[in-house]
Amino acid sequence: MFKYPMRVRDYECDVQRVVNNSVYQNYFEHARHEFLLSKGVDFSALAELEVNLMVTRVELDFKRPLRPKDDFYVTVEVEKISRIQYAFIQHIHHHENDQLMVSARTLGVAVNVKGRPMASPHLDQLLVEPD
Repeated sequence: MFKYPMRVRDYECDVQRVVNNSVYQNYFEHARHEFLLSKGVDFSALAELEVNLMVTRVELDFKRPLRPKDDFYVTVEVEKISRIQYAFIQHIHHHENDQLMVSARTLGVAVNVKGRPMASPHLDQLLVEPD
């Protein structure tokens, strides 16, 4: 399981002094991109090759809020849903006590230059565990 550490910045919090709900999607996306890089998949390089990785659906389950300067980590796992669709299963845990804060399930596909979903060997390589 991929694990990426982060810290809450003050400006990500709202007047209630908790992380604004929209910010969690940024955390999840950043961790997904780092996960892709760790597997040798460069999101930007793929776009230059006219292979675009697109999010089709996001589900978030909020358990507890993060607060300013909280250290946390985001986990990433991927599963193949169909020939062309993948699910990124992610969790945010508080660093201090490993408490689950937020969970996400993000569905995505690769699309070609015409915007049509396609099978992608780049995404298939995410499913291969290292030796």
